[in-house]
Amino acid sequence: MLPLLGGTQRCFWAVLLLALTILLLACFLHLDVELLVPLLEDQTRGPPITNIMFLKTHKTASSTVLNILYRFAETHNLSVALPAGSSYHLGYPFLFLARYVEGVTPHGPPSRFNIMCNHLRFYPPEVRKVMHRDTFYFSILRNPVSQLESAFTYYRHSVPAFQHAASLDAFLEAPLAFYNASAGLLNAHARNNMWFDLGFDPDGPAHEEGYVRARLAEVERRFQLVLIAEHFDESVVLLRRLLRWRLDDVVAFRVNARSPGSAARLSAESRARARRWCALDWRLYQHFNRTLWARALAELGPRRLRADVERLRARRRQLAERCLLRGAARGNGSAAADWQLRPFQSGEARIQGFSLRPGLDEATRRLCRRMATPELQYMAHLYALQFPEKPPKRVDLSV
Repeated sequence: MLPLLGGTQRCFWAVLLLALTILLLACFLHLDVELLVPLLEDQTRGPPITNIMFLKTHKTASSTVLNILYRFAETHNLSVALPAGSSYHLGYPFLFLARYVEGVTPHGPPSRFNIMCNHLRFYPPEVRKVMHRDTFYFSILRNPVSQLESAFTYYRHSVPAFQHAASLDAFLEAPLAFYNASAGLLNAHARNNMWFDLGFDPDGPAHEEGYVRARLAEVERRFQLVLIAEHFDESVVLLRRLLRWRLDDVVAFRVNARSPGSAARLSAESRARARRWCALDWRLYQHFNRTLWARALAELGPRRLRADVERLRARRRQLAERCLLRGAARGNGSAAADWQLRPFQSGEARIQGFSLRPGLDEATRRLCRRMATPELQYMAHLYALQFPEKPPKRVDLSV
């Protein structure tokens, strides 16, 4: 008599049978087999990774990534390292400390969380205190010229270096006339903001090649992946592969995005000045833009990468048409009738918002609402779920 197959063996043969069936069907229908590879890999590459630390840099499309992570956490009932008490961030702009996380007590047993993704200034020894040893670390960067322009618009009235500049062009003509390094953390958004978020000195010696290369190597050691905002879809496709997630886990609407009219157009001269002023961020961006493409092409190949990106975009378009009025974001998010979907407005930025289609069935409405919820309201929602015994977070959109 043949021995009974164990659970692992049965699973193996079931997956093999599924793969053969799909391949035979593809041949019969003359389908492109390569386009079916993602479907097969979803079944064979193992369980999804659920311990994740995302360093949420500023003005880099990071709010869209945060929405992806919040939704995944809620769907899979995972714990999130949320800001303690009434805070909206994890101690920023100070270096992160474990005590900034709700549920962490100074002398109590260690608290471990599945996901960390709120704004913080990276400090690995303290991050490790609240995250699991097998945590997947990743972050996102943006062209520092565009990042600085967005930061200037968003933080115009709160950053000392920006307050007296008539425009970003005027600031970049003579940045040292406005920027005083002695202001310290208050000027975190005014120079090399992504370098700062990684825990480094924004006024560090950009001309010292050894210093710069050592910091870049440190980022490579600590982060398994760095996304690039200008290539967001390619980045997300690669992230999905590494995390072994489903396609719908990473499909997202672009949240916290400005209306086109609130973005300044910089001259070529101003753009060059911005690259020099944020030289450390520029080196960071150049380096990890190269590594992203090298990694994506090595892992996926150009044909598979294009196919996966198109699948992602097609699903996003489908959900936008199903979920949103007019299938897109509204130009003036502050006018959204539903307060829970109204984004926070800051500085001179005009943040777009969403309105859901009426008449959606309950399951579809729940999915659409999660995808359209701004980060402050979503954070407050998760906080209430994780800590029902504590006072709820107050989200003030009038500031």
